[in-house]
Amino acid sequence: MKYAEGRTGRVFVLRLESGDRMPDTVEKFAQEHDIASAACWLLGGIGCGNLVVGPEDTAESGDQLPPVPMLHEIQGVHEAAAVGTLFPNAEGSPRLHMHTSLGRGGVARTGCIRPGIDVWGVAEVVILELLDLNMRRRIDPATGLEMLHIP
Repeated sequence: MKYAEGRTGRVFVLRLESGDRMPDTVEKFAQEHDIASAACWLLGGIGCGNLVVGPEDTAESGDQLPPVPMLHEIQGVHEAAAVGTLFPNAEGSPRLHMHTSLGRGGVARTGCIRPGIDVWGVAEVVILELLDLNMRRRIDPATGLEMLHIP
């Protein structure tokens, strides 16, 4: 385990509307408001998009590297609750890593929103800025994944 200690800064609450795209909307907001690092939460409705729901490798160990993402297309409006972190990538651009659980009619899906999901109706996002952390997301040569690098 590696870790870094920081402190909290500003708090933002965003009301997203139909058609706002995640993670793009939060990443753009972070860039415009000079937010380098943050914890993020989302509650609301999702209309369409794709989730990464696991690697295609069906072996218990999931040893295929780099992993090939298994995508699930969201069809129909879903309720959503999500949590994530925001850190700059190697080029310094904000990158949101957020996982969500979506539900519709008694069926639930959980996955990473990286490929993109669209808000339906309204979604609320809380961004809690994290200060004094010198962390970046970098491509890990061993896995091919963009991983959080802690110096």
